[in-house]
Amino acid sequence: MDWLKDFANFDNEIFVSLLKVLIIILVLVIINHFGRRLITKIVREAISPDKFSSAQAEKKREDTLISIFGTIIKTGLWIFGPMLILAQLGVNIGPLIAGASIAGIAIGFGAQKIVQDFVSGILIILENQYRIGDVITIANTTGTVEKITIRQTIIRDLEGKRHYISNGQIDISSNHTIDYANLVLNMDISYDADIDQVQAVINQVGQELAKAPQLKDRILKAPEFIRIQEFGAHSVVVRIMGQVKPGQQWSIAGELRLKLKKAFDEAGIEIPYQQLVIHNKKA
Repeated sequence: MDWLKDFANFDNEIFVSLLKVLIIILVLVIINHFGRRLITKIVREAISPDKFSSAQAEKKREDTLISIFGTIIKTGLWIFGPMLILAQLGVNIGPLIAGASIAGIAIGFGAQKIVQDFVSGILIILENQYRIGDVITIANTTGTVEKITIRQTIIRDLEGKRHYISNGQIDISSNHTIDYANLVLNMDISYDADIDQVQAVINQVGQELAKAPQLKDRILKAPEFIRIQEFGAHSVVVRIMGQVKPGQQWSIAGELRLKLKKAFDEAGIEIPYQQLVIHNKKA
């Protein structure tokens, strides 16, 4: 009957080990779930509203920080969770930890780039250079920020392509959607056009655009004639400028071009264009 007792004890040890493993997995799931909720709550309460930013801009910054800290928690759970499970299954993780330490030292010499990416990512967030949802230009690529991790920034360009850019590679970042945006438009007009009439038409169109019900909440300063920018070979280039809410400069510029074209046609102001004249040589 001794073998039966040994089998019962062995079966009981397996049951206890499996129970401990299930408890560890359950604890890891709980930590991951409530850890994210706790991080979300702390970040939402800790980030003080920026007097120069809108509520939407602050929410972008908070979402970015939540994404960063959430990734750190998930990485820690994936590293230490399996070790705890192996320990409960009777695997001696001492050599594994020692080997990981030695490997970590060896890898550390070649992982300076990863450390640089991590530090750069933290500084990007702390300095509020850009946030999730912003339109930025980094590494000669322009797009909308979809995600910021501890190692890289992920943006999607206008063609829908997704770009993965290491934070350590970012020397210069240009944010097109923070605080406000300037609408800058250059237009060619004929040398025969009355410049005073051109100025009056542009300013009138700008005021009408700023008062339009569907646009007035997005325009901070009505587009207006600024100056003659350049004397071209075939036209006079005039500059128009206005100020709009972040991210609205492209759509507002499109509406402005449409209304200016119609207004110029009605006023008889010519927008010059290249013409090709073909002469048929007589036989």
